[in-house]
Amino acid sequence: MKRRRILLLVHADLVPPHDLSGLDEASISPFKTEYDVRHGLEQLGHEVEVLGLRDELAPLRRAIRAFEPHVAFNLIEEFRGEPLWDHAVVSYLQLSGVPVTGCGPRGLILSRDKALSKKIVHYHRVPVPHFAVFPIRKRVKRPAKLAFPVIVKSLVDDASVGIAQASIVYNDEKLEERVRFVHENNASDAIAEQFIEGREIYVGLLGNERLTVFPPLELDLSGLPQDAARIATEKVKFDLAYQDRHDIRIRRAKNLSDAQRALLERLARRIYKLLDLKGYARVDFRIDEHGKPWFLEANPNPDIAHDEEFATAASISGISYEALLSKIVSLALR
Repeated sequence: MKRRRILLLVHADLVPPHDLSGLDEASISPFKTEYDVRHGLEQLGHEVEVLGLRDELAPLRRAIRAFEPHVAFNLIEEFRGEPLWDHAVVSYLQLSGVPVTGCGPRGLILSRDKALSKKIVHYHRVPVPHFAVFPIRKRVKRPAKLAFPVIVKSLVDDASVGIAQASIVYNDEKLEERVRFVHENNASDAIAEQFIEGREIYVGLLGNERLTVFPPLELDLSGLPQDAARIATEKVKFDLAYQDRHDIRIRRAKNLSDAQRALLERLARRIYKLLDLKGYARVDFRIDEHGKPWFLEANPNPDIAHDEEFATAASISGISYEALLSKIVSLALR
């Protein structure tokens, strides 16, 4: 690929430093993805300008005029503090005629809302756990078909924000308590879905129309205490000491039959198309004790830090980190 001017869009609080000297792993962790992407693009020879956004589009407009980017590399996951508003930034870029990496506005809207995405894929016969949505300031009333245990989380937040062992509840009293917790702490509607005991599997996909499906990875939680639920809590995702203490790792999924692998790939492809995902995405499943996969959620523009699950899956497929970034840029330019 020839040298390009790339505008790297990040949250204003996550603009990475040029030098990591003297910083420990915990200090680097919040902006590691931003640093890895910028460094990788520069290694490929591109001219990279980093722009931090928070709640105004004016800086983006000025950067487009001054820098005249060939492409915007989008690492924005929220705008004005709202996860559902990241699509507005992508829409603005498209209206400005700037190609942008990853998912378009329609796919972001469809996939960010966990209930909406579940309804769409369930209509097309993809297995989905029973669920119910509990809006803010509304009475918490569980539908009869939603049997315990259930897991309660934010309807729109991703990256396991607000999820803890207490998110799995076994009665109506605890359900109401946890729903109120989500309302107050996440400032969003809550979704409660049937808890599927089993394995957590991630399938990464790369492409627009023609898709590359990466080998399934598994969140290995076997090192957790015996009485702990095997779920991706906020501590599992972000607490480095907790990860080391319990040997929590993302590993290539083992002991899957050829039929299970083929089914996961087929379902992931279908979900990617149904939700109008583009560029790159990750589809999350739970596999129950009978070997049946259940769709949990789709993650447009998932974390692509050098050692996170998406880049790991790409590496297993023979795609280096720099080659992955190059492919993502090429998909945007197309």
